[in-house]
Amino acid sequence: MVLSAFRGALGFLTTLPVGHSKAAWEAFATCPVVMVPVGYVLGALLSLPLVFGLPDAIVGFTFVLGVGLFAGINNLDGLLDVADGVATHGNPEAARAAMKDSAIGVGAVLALGVVLLGLFAVGFTLSGSAPRVLGTVVAAEVGAKLGMVTVLARGTASHEGLGSALSSNATIWTLPLGVLLALPAALLTLPHPAGAVAVTVGVTTGVVVERWARDRLGGINGDVLGATNEIARLAALLAGVIAWTLW
Repeated sequence: MVLSAFRGALGFLTTLPVGHSKAAWEAFATCPVVMVPVGYVLGALLSLPLVFGLPDAIVGFTFVLGVGLFAGINNLDGLLDVADGVATHGNPEAARAAMKDSAIGVGAVLALGVVLLGLFAVGFTLSGSAPRVLGTVVAAEVGAKLGMVTVLARGTASHEGLGSALSSNATIWTLPLGVLLALPAALLTLPHPAGAVAVTVGVTTGVVVERWARDRLGGINGDVLGATNEIARLAALLAGVIAWTLW
């Protein structure tokens, strides 16, 4: 059951060729906390461009490319939809309507630019770093997945869909278990606290996004989950890099 759920989460959160069976998806939907272990796999893959000794600018580019290749664009699409909702004035219905609109708004363009530039900056900065520093990338990805779990554990779906399919199976144990699964990632950079900072920022992002969605949209949905992943990853990466630099 757990392995099937993990395979379903891998299929949902990455582009890895693990298959997309109905049984794996249903197992994942009933145990959404398995998002957190996916962060370890994806974080390790995203770290690969940083270890080959390529020029800094090339590393920055390949880091951005790696996010697209291994993580796909589903969550990024959610971020762009949410960004359009943020830029919309009016009641929650107006914001949700803007998020469903297939047209790309200014908010989405700005959000995309910030994410791509931020990821490039992280890759550029970490190029040629010691192997232990790469633990920050893994910790940030785990933190992003823990942020999504936080949204599911705290939030209520605004309507039937992906958000409700996952959040309805979150229990009072979902978030504590997610934190427990993320703990090894927080320890990856010891004695330096960068890993712990990255994981903490990831879960904090989840809290902030869920509260915003509750107030602005009337609850969470699939786009909010995707946006949480992208915002939490970037925030965790930047916080981890800054912590490493300043420590």
